[in-house]
Amino acid sequence: MALAGLLLLLELCLYAGCFVCGIVTAATTTIVQGRFGGRCLLYGLVSYNSTGGAIELATAGASSLCYFVSSTSVLVAVACFSLSLYWLYTFCIEEQIAREPVWLNVMLGLSGVFLFFLLITGCMLKIGRDTLCKSIVSAVPNVTSCEEAESRLWVSPLNGQQFYSNLYKAEVAAWINFFFWVVAALLVFFQKRRAAGRHARPSEALFGDAGATAEETEPFFNRPARPQ
Repeated sequence: MALAGLLLLLELCLYAGCFVCGIVTAATTTIVQGRFGGRCLLYGLVSYNSTGGAIELATAGASSLCYFVSSTSVLVAVACFSLSLYWLYTFCIEEQIAREPVWLNVMLGLSGVFLFFLLITGCMLKIGRDTLCKSIVSAVPNVTSCEEAESRLWVSPLNGQQFYSNLYKAEVAAWINFFFWVVAALLVFFQKRRAAGRHARPSEALFGDAGATAEETEPFFNRPARPQ
């Protein structure tokens, strides 16, 4: 019971961390998209307006990319919040810790689905941000990194304030979220193996009960000799 309670507590902490990471990824991505008039910066290309000395977004990424990142992060956050509430209720109200094998299988399947989508989200944020930064460095004079472009003038109504910092936070939060779900999946798998081992029974057909006493086995091994 103590080990099961410790595993559940660790799992709840992981779900809480996943919830926070999901909110951070969704919020920072939405903030950047809002400051650029709803246009998605991922995989975007910029150009430099030499007349006004400002940066403009020549080609924006598909809006569905940012919507995918935000919706996936929100979905994972809602799932983590719901799981945390359910297990807190189960532990505090019903005072039950053991889980049925079918629910462990469901959790493993759910973890696999979330890991798949979080992997895609992290890769999209990484590659999309790198594509944008390469375009900025090559197009804007006297700029050697995306951080420097945050303080440069952008064509109105675009607001480039902290665009790189927010995209970087979104990416880091997505990868931390992915790591937390890997650990959570391993915990569920460990509990499944532990439950399977607990329910497994030794074979009794050939060798009898392993817990049999000497008095019970005496009629079989110490039979009296037959009279001559």
